[in-house]
Amino acid sequence: MPKMKTKKSAAKRFKVTGTGKLKRNKAYRRHILTKKSPKTKRNLRKAVITDITNSKVMKKILPYL
Repeated sequence: MPKMKTKKSAAKRFKVTGTGKLKRNKAYRRHILTKKSPKTKRNLRKAVITDITNSKVMKKILPYL
């Protein structure tokens, strides 16, 4: 059976934690930051665990991660 290909765009966006969960960065932190409050920008800094419903799909896309 041939090897499965990893979706490289997803591989750049996700990291795996020690327990096997997927970690991702939050959106909306690239530009137009002047209208966002400091509290919003501070909360966007932190990485979060991917939702369970999405992580099942991501595990198929990222077979070797």
